[in-house]
Amino acid sequence: MTAALDWSRIRVADDDSHHVLDGAALYPGRFDAVLKFHPPGLAPVRLGGEAWHIDPHGRPAYARRFCATFGFYEGLAAVSDHDGWHHIHPDGSELAAARHAWCGNFQGGLCTVRDAEGSYHHIDRQGRPIYSDRWRYAGDFRDGSAVVQRDDGRSSHIDARGLPLHDRWLLDLDVFHKGFARARDDAGWTHVDRRGRPVYSRRFAAVEPFYNGQARVECHDGSLEVIDETGRCLARLRGPRRSEFHALSADIVGAWRTDTIAAAVELGVFDVLPADIDELTARCGLSVDGAHRLLRALAELGLVESQDCATWKSTDRGDYLRRDHPHGLADAALESAGPLRARWSRLVAALRDSTWRPPDIFREVAATPARRAAHHRMLQSYAAHDYAPLVARLPVPEHGAVLDAGGGTGALARMLADAWPRASFAVLDLPEIVAELAPHPRIIPLPGDLFAPWPATADLIVLARVLHDWDDIDAAAILARAREALRAGGKLVALELLLADPHPAGGLCDLHLRVVTGGRERTEQAFRALFAGAGLRLCACEPAGELLHILTGEPA
Repeated sequence: MTAALDWSRIRVADDDSHHVLDGAALYPGRFDAVLKFHPPGLAPVRLGGEAWHIDPHGRPAYARRFCATFGFYEGLAAVSDHDGWHHIHPDGSELAAARHAWCGNFQGGLCTVRDAEGSYHHIDRQGRPIYSDRWRYAGDFRDGSAVVQRDDGRSSHIDARGLPLHDRWLLDLDVFHKGFARARDDAGWTHVDRRGRPVYSRRFAAVEPFYNGQARVECHDGSLEVIDETGRCLARLRGPRRSEFHALSADIVGAWRTDTIAAAVELGVFDVLPADIDELTARCGLSVDGAHRLLRALAELGLVESQDCATWKSTDRGDYLRRDHPHGLADAALESAGPLRARWSRLVAALRDSTWRPPDIFREVAATPARRAAHHRMLQSYAAHDYAPLVARLPVPEHGAVLDAGGGTGALARMLADAWPRASFAVLDLPEIVAELAPHPRIIPLPGDLFAPWPATADLIVLARVLHDWDDIDAAAILARAREALRAGGKLVALELLLADPHPAGGLCDLHLRVVTGGRERTEQAFRALFAGAGLRLCACEPAGELLHILTGEPA
């Protein structure tokens, strides 16, 4: 009787308590919950805190009981007991003695599992790991490949041996479907081929898998399209959901946001919150009307909120504007609305004249103690936020010497020293800057000039957001000095944002550098050429975090 049943017709009852066939119950018993049947004709059920599998007549498939049971895939089912998760055969016997923190289902003879430390890997049908790597996440295999995610949140594809299918690491990724995989990079969603390369230049807010050569996508303006495998629009399903007129208007008045935030910081609003209007006006020197108007604008920006229109508090985002925040942006707000705004006023001249150069901002900052302190507090905040996730990925020699060139007041050097207790460190920068370096037993301040011979050599030289501050001639000169200071067998690491033509991401930052420092953002190819000109070979270029890439060079 069991063999004659058509598995595709068995359904879970509407109340999830039993199974039905053609509207009739398959058995008299009822459970707290049931799942659907899977070959070889067994379904997971749960009753009174216990779980097991039943046949179509409601009879237990075995005597054991578990905390949770799931459907059979390729003859194996994931279950959990008080010792952990594992897989069983249809007779209830264990696949292997090992226990996991979680198990997936077998697909193509392989299954993803999570260990007690929170890392993922894949096992085979004997319960053995198929590789030694451990991942932040690992998905199911499909057609011989699976998606894995690194600790930095980026994902790639591996094959059934655990080997990489390609060298691309993306923000989000799906398994391959009909030769293409959905993928998200810094510019948005796209489709990639089996080399991990986008198959068209457009980017979207969302994409579906290709279906018979076509895919439904959502554009960044909210419109819906059907595209072909070249990214060409075949049909418009919905128009834009935002007004481009109003979106452009908002961009035109972007300075309103900058100045509103800077005014609130200058007035000390975020340092006073939470507070009511009376306290805010008294402590910040505001009129009652001014306080109401400023708070309304800050609320529109998502920086403050009030549940009762009486007491106001800063949001998580607004907390970054407190002067005591460890990653605070208060100094950045004042710098952007003040000295940096003045430099942006020369943008037209900078774009018309390729020989135009801004005044030296580094010596300008170094010349005034108050400006110097504020500017480097700003840089320290960015360093603490952006560099912390990538410190462990830098090739620091365990007992070697590390030189942080252009390292400011040593924020990155301190993070490296904490992570590598046996290495020694030095920070090279202008005398006025390194004079403010906080004392550290393994960090030496080196007053100097990036363009003059450096006063020390090192096994690893780090240039963190240094090269982008300079034009190609000056950047090449800095790299040449770095090459001179590099010891035999040493490496150079540059931390930089990368432009990726034809995508526009980074364009505004590039203009900012043009008017503020005279520098520029660059593509990987441009960095490769700069390195080569200094006698260095760019041997690795890896994304690290939201904005940065780690560019590793060695003597050519």
